[in-house]
Amino acid sequence: MKQNNIIKKVREESPLIHHITNYVTVNDCANITLAFGASPVMAHCIDEVEEMVSISSALVLNIGTIQSSSIEAFIKAGKKAISLGKPVIFDPVGCGASKLRSDVSKAIINEVKPSVIKGNMAEIKHLLFNKSNMKGVDSEESMKDAEKISVELALKTNAVVVTTGKVDYITDGKRIAAVSNGTSMLSKITGTGCMLNSIIASCCSVNNDYLVSSAVATSAMGICGETAEKNLNINEGSGTFRYRLIDAFYFIDDEKINKSGRIKIV
Repeated sequence: MKQNNIIKKVREESPLIHHITNYVTVNDCANITLAFGASPVMAHCIDEVEEMVSISSALVLNIGTIQSSSIEAFIKAGKKAISLGKPVIFDPVGCGASKLRSDVSKAIINEVKPSVIKGNMAEIKHLLFNKSNMKGVDSEESMKDAEKISVELALKTNAVVVTTGKVDYITDGKRIAAVSNGTSMLSKITGTGCMLNSIIASCCSVNNDYLVSSAVATSAMGICGETAEKNLNINEGSGTFRYRLIDAFYFIDDEKINKSGRIKIV
């Protein structure tokens, strides 16, 4: 898959990535964005989201710590971004865990029409079938039929769908990329999914083939996770892994993606 020096472009352009995101992981999202070469802004207030979107290159919407006050901001910011031709990356965190999360996810998909939808298997399955197995905001779904379900949701929503798991599937409904980079250590810290949203948004902001951009971003997360784990000393665990993950993003480049990326078009 030709990836067109996406990371180099991010570093050259330093796109501003607007996040309306999970307050549990907001600091990690900001730091991973900076390490990758982009610039983060975390603006949630409904009175400024349209203005902030106007000067940004991409928008991340993450409902991980959803509040009543943020729902209108999601819709308002998302519509503004799409109207300006800017990519919107939507993470429907735990959308099958409560009626509120399900309703807000549907509203964002129907009213905003996001460019990329990224979720675990349970979240993607819930968006398509309105049912799934959740444990809090975590997935208890197997990856069975992940390709088929991802394609169906992509066709239904006209978005690129990124379904994360042991193998990550990225599809626009016609093309499917399978990414097999990664490590189980990525599931031992909070927020790697949220951080991935930031990396996808950064890549999409400089390359409008959102499938390719999402595949590169997803592979980069896996490669950086592998690098962070490899660099752990014997007495270092998940806390150090978190910092080493950010360090790995500081040094990731297109050559590493071309050399170590396990991206397969299926």
